[in-house]
Amino acid sequence: MCFIPSYKKITDEDFVRRLARANEIIKKCTSCPRNCFADRTIGEFGTCQSEDKPIVSSYSPHFGEEPVLSGTNGAGNIFFGNCNLRCDYCQNFVISQNPKVEINHKVSVDRLSDIMLELQNMNCHNIGLVSPTHFTVPILKSIKIARQKGLNIPIIYNSNGYDSIEILKLYKDVIDIYLPDFKYGDNISGRRYSKASDYFDKASLAIKEMYEQLGSELIYENGIVVRGLIIRHLVLPNGLAETEEVFKFISRELDPRVHVSVMAQYYPTNRASKNILLDRKITQTEYVRVLDLLEKYGLENGWIQEMDSHEFYLPNFDKDREDPFGNKRLFESAFNKVG
Repeated sequence: MCFIPSYKKITDEDFVRRLARANEIIKKCTSCPRNCFADRTIGEFGTCQSEDKPIVSSYSPHFGEEPVLSGTNGAGNIFFGNCNLRCDYCQNFVISQNPKVEINHKVSVDRLSDIMLELQNMNCHNIGLVSPTHFTVPILKSIKIARQKGLNIPIIYNSNGYDSIEILKLYKDVIDIYLPDFKYGDNISGRRYSKASDYFDKASLAIKEMYEQLGSELIYENGIVVRGLIIRHLVLPNGLAETEEVFKFISRELDPRVHVSVMAQYYPTNRASKNILLDRKITQTEYVRVLDLLEKYGLENGWIQEMDSHEFYLPNFDKDREDPFGNKRLFESAFNKVG
């Protein structure tokens, strides 16, 4: 049997109910834990510096996700502009922290639905919503439109982890694959490096909600994941991510069978060069210690990136919005499976 995405199974009445609540949320915005209470429908900006129309900075088949998501045809990634975090080391800072330029890439919800269909017509395995948190309300509207137009591939919610529980509940049985970052194991690092003083508190709750929706099992079709949860963790220099606390939470509060993707691609870009603790790549010793922590907490499922993977993941949004990451062959050896 062919896999049927969850959003295809929701009744129109259920979708209308969810959208009604979503419209209330964005008028007094609590789309993310910032709870800015801005009325984005009349042009007020919250921390994300965004109105209610989605900003699509780039979209294309992407071959740099985990192999079970990129497959042979690529993930159909849609990169949304602006962000609800302010990470000092953000590799996508050209589009995530440049609102005066990115506002020029606003699109309607109908246009966003057409972009999803374009990526499906390119034979992408899925639709990857990259940094969707601050646009969750218009995205939900676009998914409803796109399914009516014939969208029938899984949708990936690829977020920074700093997500609203209420929004995630509205996305239950809409999203088939959650791909959150779990950036920090404490609030101090979240405040210092992403300007979110409660990052760990909020991200741990959000990821727990994702787990409760999808569990620890990955469902495959033709070698590609079509449903499940994969938690990403980027290793930072000098232990700044408090990785042990992240892994401890996953193992003890969720399930050690959850798939974890450990990423070695850190590179000191954006404002990182101005911070002595962030201004270098990670060392082999630091990375090995992180891999040892996987074993310590019994996290045996997932993927690990090769050292020096950063060279594959530095996008060039300034010069090429259609293919910011370059040729797919660059990514063929970036990940190793564990478990």
